[in-house]
Amino acid sequence: MNRQDNELITRIGPGSAAGSVLRQYWQPAALIEELDGPRAVRPVTLLGESLVLFRDEQGRYGLVDRRCSHRGADLCYGRLENGGLRCPFHGWLFDVNGDCLEQPAEPEGSTLHERIRHRAYPCVERAGVIFAYMGEGEPPAFPDFDCFRAPDTHTFAFKGQWDCNWLQALEVGIDPAHASYLHRFFEDEDPRDSYGKQFRAGAAGTEIPLTQVLRDYGRPDIRVENTGYGFRLVTTRPLPAEQTHYRITNLAFPNAIAIPMSGDMTITQWHVPIDDTHCYWYAIFTSFGAPVDRATMRAQRLERHTLPDYRPTANRDNEWGYNADEQATQTYTGMGMDINVHDQWAVESQGAIQDRTIEHLGKTDVAIIANRRLLRAAIQARQQGEPLPFREPLVDADTGPVAVDAIGGRDLGEACWRALDRVRRAGASWWAKERA
Repeated sequence: MNRQDNELITRIGPGSAAGSVLRQYWQPAALIEELDGPRAVRPVTLLGESLVLFRDEQGRYGLVDRRCSHRGADLCYGRLENGGLRCPFHGWLFDVNGDCLEQPAEPEGSTLHERIRHRAYPCVERAGVIFAYMGEGEPPAFPDFDCFRAPDTHTFAFKGQWDCNWLQALEVGIDPAHASYLHRFFEDEDPRDSYGKQFRAGAAGTEIPLTQVLRDYGRPDIRVENTGYGFRLVTTRPLPAEQTHYRITNLAFPNAIAIPMSGDMTITQWHVPIDDTHCYWYAIFTSFGAPVDRATMRAQRLERHTLPDYRPTANRDNEWGYNADEQATQTYTGMGMDINVHDQWAVESQGAIQDRTIEHLGKTDVAIIANRRLLRAAIQARQQGEPLPFREPLVDADTGPVAVDAIGGRDLGEACWRALDRVRRAGASWWAKERA
């Protein structure tokens, strides 16, 4: 890739090519929990724009320009009252739609407020996350994924900041080959102790630890299948006794992935640009079995993140916790047992914006190549005024992202993981109710 193309697909600020594409899809803006407390107002930087998120007295969410349309004062210090956010400088009041409701210092009868349109973006709340649409025209249909169909009792949302460009963060999630190396553990934990941990449970349909499968079979076959939401990755690893490990993961264009966490839990995760060199990952964990133990899941993640910024405690400043003795005896990276830290090191160590001009891609990078082609095609479509892909709802909810690890006969192919997914859904109380 040349330098110009690398800039094209990574830069996301106002007026940029990739940023224009991302703005045409719903993007996570904050967790609901970030508005907890006595005052439901917080600053948000999203796609390079400085904004303020608030919840008014009616429970409506507003995401507006942080600078007051009057004289540019900081609305993050605004007063929540009278149906909107009021600037303390001169009392101008803005609602969630960006309408100026009041200008109390102006002469009686003034209609100036009727001509003010403060920049504002529509918001919706789903599964503990506030999503915003920052594009032009009507928003696309909201994705009909499992994480949005499941009730709140069966989902848990969290986020974390990485100090790198959004695209390299996304690309680690559509790279199945790295799991056999970056996330290699030299000893396996009991899968029964794996709750809330990635790659520590057994593959569905077996008690073989997934860590063992990934460690012992490090040369996977990876196939990309086009779908109505982006593409599906079918990763297979041949096992003894004519068995095969199937790992089904997904890209939900333009910047989300859907991956399995355990036999009854999946992760849908967005990599959302803060600016060109920082991003958040937003993850929604969805259970097909018992209700999610939110207290445990949150406590696990707060052991490794600080609030209110959701920054990881392992970072470049402390070498991501690297320990040479651990690398020699316990883990491939020497960076602890949390695979999020491994991924974080992989993408942050590439630099703030990865220099793709030095890459030498191989066959296992098939999804990386496919995604970059999709993104460039979408950029071209946007520049030529043509429709963008994957903005329409899926025809059948069952065609949405299926994320599963399965082990079955080598000759079963898709029938193996499809059957396992059907069994999982049949046993999910919320899915059965939805389909009734």
